[in-house]
Amino acid sequence: MIEFNRFKLDNGLTVIHHFDPATPMAVVNTLFDVGARDESEDRTGFAHLFEHLMFGGSVNIADFDAPLQFAGGESNAFTSNDITNYYNTLPVQNIETALWLESDRMLSLAFTPKSLEVQRNVVIEEFKQRYLNQPYGDVWLELRPLAYTTHPYKWATIGKEIRHIEEAQMEDVKAFFKTHYHPGNAILCIAGNISFEETKALVEKWYGNIPGALKPERILPKEPKQKKMREKTIERVVPNDAFYYAFKMPERRSFEYYVSDIISDALGREKSSRLYSRLKKDLKLVTSINAYITGSLDEGLLVIDGKLRDGVSFEELDQALWETLNDLIVHPFSSAETTKLLNKIRTVKEFQEQGLLNRAMNLCLYELLGDANGVNEENTLYQSITAEHIRELSRDMLKKENCSVLRVKAIRA
Repeated sequence: MIEFNRFKLDNGLTVIHHFDPATPMAVVNTLFDVGARDESEDRTGFAHLFEHLMFGGSVNIADFDAPLQFAGGESNAFTSNDITNYYNTLPVQNIETALWLESDRMLSLAFTPKSLEVQRNVVIEEFKQRYLNQPYGDVWLELRPLAYTTHPYKWATIGKEIRHIEEAQMEDVKAFFKTHYHPGNAILCIAGNISFEETKALVEKWYGNIPGALKPERILPKEPKQKKMREKTIERVVPNDAFYYAFKMPERRSFEYYVSDIISDALGREKSSRLYSRLKKDLKLVTSINAYITGSLDEGLLVIDGKLRDGVSFEELDQALWETLNDLIVHPFSSAETTKLLNKIRTVKEFQEQGLLNRAMNLCLYELLGDANGVNEENTLYQSITAEHIRELSRDMLKKENCSVLRVKAIRA
């Protein structure tokens, strides 16, 4: 049970406090309700660009990292298609350093041509190194627009193409910041050996004077129901042929989301999973195979991917994979097998909750989903899943008309 308190400032900032007397450290975690799905299709990559720009200095602080490191802390951030999250860890007695830094960049970034140019070049280089010049690096640049035709999940967090970042103008950047990076669109969690009363006083001190703004209205185009399998084969200079089967799955706020998570574990999480046992151990068709979910807030993807053994064709793999998926429906898990899966999930979750940073991030995420207490209800939801739930959703989800398949054919340089 993760205990917490919650309050809201007049400017709209939602604050969560989690008291943990067992650690000398504190976490200051800020979740902004903005991700790649909030971008315009002809101006993609902006949320990720801001992940970098937010470390480029603010009006009153030229260097974000130096004061935090001097206070014995460290910081980092990540961007997804749904959210942008910034986090700091430091000794609790120095927590005001993190609050000073975070509140100042929320108040106003230093929109200088130099900062924009530096971070633009960093992002462009990342695009080239991670997505264009790395084996299998462009898979998600190909898979997303295959799986999604309408919803903005059809582009990756890095953006659709480098050109969008290259052509980003200062007025575009300032407008994006003004719309999304303000107290009304943020959730702040302070966790550690610090009282609720002190937390309230410090947050009011550092954030109370930041002007509020209305939370932007999000009206996203709904992805049409997929009615037939989509297939695409690309040729790349890679070590092995690779495959990616992407199935549409329920949104994050639904009960079926948790069932999908269990299904992905059953299919390909460990060496005892069905796909691993059948395709790798028994038939020896693949050198690796995995199944996982994207964790998206809107309708996400359950993905099965892997690499073929030399001499194995995509057709052989395809036949065996669909037979294995059908077997999950025809021969569903017993109650004992389901309990074993759920016990593994519970163990993983309990281990994750040992980390203060994980607790802070999860409290923010569940608050975004509707109620931070959802973090305490998650295990109950998982434990309520039955073998019949798994069978029914497998039947509805793991079918060809709900699947997009990307194949990467290896060629020699």
